[in-house]
Amino acid sequence: MSEGRSGASSTTTAPTVLRMILGRRLQERRQQAGASLEDAARALRVKSLTIRRLEKAEVALKPLYVEKLLETYGADRQEIEEFVALAERANEPGWWYAYRDVLPGWFSAYVSLETGARTLRTYEPHYVTGLLQTPRYARAVLSGGAPVGHDEELDRRVGLRLRRQALLERPDAPTLWVVMEEAVLHRVVGGAEVMREQIDRILEVSELEHVSVDVVPFTAGAHVGVCAPFTYFRFEEPELPDIVYTEILSGAMYLDQRSDVAAHLEAHSRMSLLTSDADSRALLNRMRKEYS
Repeated sequence: MSEGRSGASSTTTAPTVLRMILGRRLQERRQQAGASLEDAARALRVKSLTIRRLEKAEVALKPLYVEKLLETYGADRQEIEEFVALAERANEPGWWYAYRDVLPGWFSAYVSLETGARTLRTYEPHYVTGLLQTPRYARAVLSGGAPVGHDEELDRRVGLRLRRQALLERPDAPTLWVVMEEAVLHRVVGGAEVMREQIDRILEVSELEHVSVDVVPFTAGAHVGVCAPFTYFRFEEPELPDIVYTEILSGAMYLDQRSDVAAHLEAHSRMSLLTSDADSRALLNRMRKEYS
């Protein structure tokens, strides 16, 4: 097992994504060895639930645990050393750890998945998606949402949002496909000047080869996507399932059941057919003029 196969050699691979990869491979290695969860648990002198949580990446992979499990599964020394090295890397904090004071626990997983994904599809019925927000638009959105303690905290929350946007400028930038409702452009966030600047940003970024922006017009009427915002993640690593993130008032849900993921993916595809690149750009330019 090598870093090349796992894709883990990339400096942009997120720790949580690495844990997911390694957890899946631990499970695969255990099954290949014909060992049960109980067998693995006995080797570590822990409960079988702990093994299940390790394989599901719900807890950090302790290198000593990884080494003992692979020895139990009959792995050779080279495989064990490579696996342990990846486990150590997977436990290193991501760049977003520096923002832990303003980053909700339920959203840190999102940033990790976003950093490690190869394809991102988002649906936004209310606001411009965070990866495309300008500093002033982001500040207006964040100050109008959950209350913040003081200006310094707001500055850091804006800084986190802008730092996330760096992934669009990476040499190996993921594909980003945004579907947003026309209502997003009519919701005046921060004033006319901020909105005009924000629309300019959308028009600029949508020119990038790896970014697509579709704006569903009011004239589309009722459609399948009239629901909560969501983001679909697809990864390069074959061990990882597609994942959908969707928001609720008090937090978020991460879905990886095939039926749930397929429903969101189909909804995104169907919504994109309600407009065209030319119509979306025309609508964006028309709204820009209105804010002038």
